[in-house]
Parts: sequence; structure tokens; C-alpha cells
Amino acid sequence: MGRRKIPPRVPMPMQAPVVRRGNFHEVALGYTREQAMAEASRCLQCKKPTCQAGCPVEVDCKGFIAHLAQGDVEGAFAVIRHTNSLPAVCGRVCPQEKQCERACKLAPTGEPIAIGRLERFVADAYYTSDACASAIAAASQCRMPQGDVRVACVGSGPSSLTAAGLLAALGAQVTVFEGLHEIGGVLVYGIPEFRLPKRIVATEVEHLRRLGVEFRTNWVVGQTIGLRALLEQGFQAVFVGTGAGLPRFPGIPGESLLGVYSANEYLTRVNLMRAYEFPRADTPLPQGQRVTVVGGGNVAMDAARTALRLGAEAVTIVYRRTQAEMPCRREELEHAVEEGVRVRELVAPVAFEGDGNGRLSGLRVEHMVLGEPDDSGRRRPVSAGTTEVLPTDLCIIGIGTGPNPVLLRATPELACNRWGYIVTDPETGETSIPMVFAGGDIVTGAATVVLAMGAGRRAAQEIARRLGLV
Repeated sequence: MGRRKIPPRVPMPMQAPVVRRGNFHEVALGYTREQAMAEASRCLQCKKPTCQAGCPVEVDCKGFIAHLAQGDVEGAFAVIRHTNSLPAVCGRVCPQEKQCERACKLAPTGEPIAIGRLERFVADAYYTSDACASAIAAASQCRMPQGDVRVACVGSGPSSLTAAGLLAALGAQVTVFEGLHEIGGVLVYGIPEFRLPKRIVATEVEHLRRLGVEFRTNWVVGQTIGLRALLEQGFQAVFVGTGAGLPRFPGIPGESLLGVYSANEYLTRVNLMRAYEFPRADTPLPQGQRVTVVGGGNVAMDAARTALRLGAEAVTIVYRRTQAEMPCRREELEHAVEEGVRVRELVAPVAFEGDGNGRLSGLRVEHMVLGEPDDSGRRRPVSAGTTEVLPTDLCIIGIGTGPNPVLLRATPELACNRWGYIVTDPETGETSIPMVFAGGDIVTGAATVVLAMGAGRRAAQEIARRLGLV
């Protein structure tokens, strides 16, 4: 009997580049039911699936894909929701190509199963009105809330939402404290609408709310209330997922010029504060015609593509290494280039130049060459000895972030490492304060949504064990 012939991967429908660069609608249009079933039918249903081990939240990829191949969306959704509280989000922004899809047995062919796209389809196609059916549940059914078991989650990004969902499904009374006026953390302030529509985040949050999770906005833990005070007020455990939202700048002359923005501020204005809808939304909008973005990660790609959609005549990304070393997803880089973003490799910023009236007029960059590998294993960029000035009236800095300092300053007994991130037990997520756990970017530094979710899940499992919920 011959080997089964595997059909090619089903392509994802997309907005055309010339169209999408002029709007904030989602770029990827999603599979139809027929396309999703066709892609699911490509799965080999391996006896020893490796894809699940590649997922930080351990989604049973083989299981949900088997249901989907038969057209059973409800069954597929139930399998995903067993471990993943944010499937519609993960299906859009997780780097599946480095995780579950890389571990797929078909990866060597260059066409692994499109696991992320299938997860997105399942989540979009099925959101039940029954909160129990849509919960992350470690048991086969939702449990009645146990009023004597109270857990606080600080921050409402992906790690906290994951922890909250798991614990609520197990019967804990969970309260999430968010410093901003909307729930979602980086999912709402950092990722643009064209990559992650905010209605998707709102839907996921609403299901957690219906599961019993309480959300308190405009509560800055460390200012409005202290971490110790939460424990004193009856919370038996606290999970800290405040993220790494402190912008980093290159520390070069001219950073105070008007027209120099951190990617955090720029994207927060546009996403959370809806500046892209100006003047219907009244958030002031930084205007730029010749925009330069510094950095090579997903945040830099988001900023560049946003600037293009806001009407910039030219948008250029400058990066001190080559495109091959950029840490962003390949898909995001390809989309940016398709839309008209220019990429300048092997250049590093050395100074911002002004017009004499305090406004940015140019970015002086130094030409680089790649030398020996650094501690990360990537070849270190070194100066080639020449510079040039790029005409620029708006520069967005997307070179990374640091830990949110508010809670850390107010809680000196919380042990941190030399970079200012919270130190935790790698197995449980517990900090130096008993029954206080942490996970996500506040522990690891800026990373991916799904890695933060994985940390939230591990900590929640330990909290549940300690509190007798499992």
C-alpha cells in the first residue's frame, strides 16, 4: 500500500497590500469552513504527536484538528479551551512557525499543518453562550465558585488572563486589577487592530467575566493598593503579570526633540486611545510624512505598518543587523515590505538632528558590518566608519522595554534580578514572597503572548494545588 499523498497547505486569504495599507481592518481574512476542514484533513494524526510539546500552553493540536477535519467545530473548541483561555488571540499573534508548527512532522517538507490558522478558525467559528463550555477547565465541568478561595491577579495581559481563567474554572473567586481603563494589557494597547481586532480581545474577556472573574480597572497595584495589602485583605494568593512596559531609548543626542516617540506611546495612542479614528476619537495624533522606525522586532513592524496606514509618505525601518537576524516574525516582515515599508539593514542610530526650533528633522545613522557572534549567538554589528542623515520628521523607537517599575518600587521585599525583573521559582512561578507568584514579561523580559500565557498557566496550576482546588 503506497504512502498517503499530502496535498499542499491551504493558503490564508488576505487583503491585497494596496488595499490594506489604507485601512486598519484585519489583514488576514481567515479560513472558510471548507478551507479549514481541507487544511485539517492534511494532518497525519501521528501516533506520537510532537506538535503539542511545541506549544507553551500544551494545546492538544492533534485532538482539535481531528474534530475539525470531521466538521465538529464544537468538539475542536472544547479541546482547545481545555488548556488555552485565549484561542482567538493565539491563533492570530503566536509565532506558531517557531513552536507547534516547527514541531509538526510535516515541517521538513516546508508545509507543516497551519495549526495557528486552524485554531483561529475554531475560536472565531464557535463562541458558546455557556461560560462553562468556553472556560479553561482542568475538570470535565465547571465547578461552583468557592467563596472562601480568593485569588488576585495584578495586570490584565495574557499571563494574568490565563491564570484567572484556569483558577476561576476550578472554583476560585478571582479578581483582576488593571491600571488602565480597558482590560487586555498589551493585547489592547500594543498590538494594532489590523493584526488583532479589539473585538476579539473583548470577546475572550467577556467569557472570563461570565465564568465569574471580576475585573477592576484603574487600579494601579503599588499605588492604589499595595501587594501586601491584597494578602491582608483576604486574598490567599496573588499572581503578578504586570508586563515589561517601560520604554527603552538608545541614549543618543536629540532624544528630547519633538517628533521622537517610543513605540509604546505611539502604539498606545493609536490602539488603546483610538487615534487612528481621529477626529472621531479625540486623541492627539502624531503626524509624520517621513517616518523612521528603529528596531527589528514585532513592535517595530507594528509601528511601521501603523505609520503607513496613518498617511505617511515614506516609512523606513532601520536595523543594525540584516533582515535575516531580525527577531520579528517572518510573516510580519513580509507584510510590511508588501505594504511599502522600506528596510535599511546594517545601520544604527547615533543622533537625532533638529530644525533649530526643537523639532526633529533627521536621524543620523552609522553604517555597520557584522563581526563575531555575541553572547546571544548572533554576529555582533560593528562600525564601518561612515554615517549618513536620513530625513525624518517622526522617529519611533522600538528597541525593547524594561520592567514596569511601579509595583517593584512599592514592594522592595520582592526579589528582582540585576535587570530589574522579578525572580521566581522556574517550576512554580512563586516569588520571594510566599503565595505571591509572577509570570510573563515581568519575569522574562519582553517575549511572546503565548510564552506569557504558559507562565500564567504554570503558576495557576501551582496556586490551585496549594489552595486545594485540584
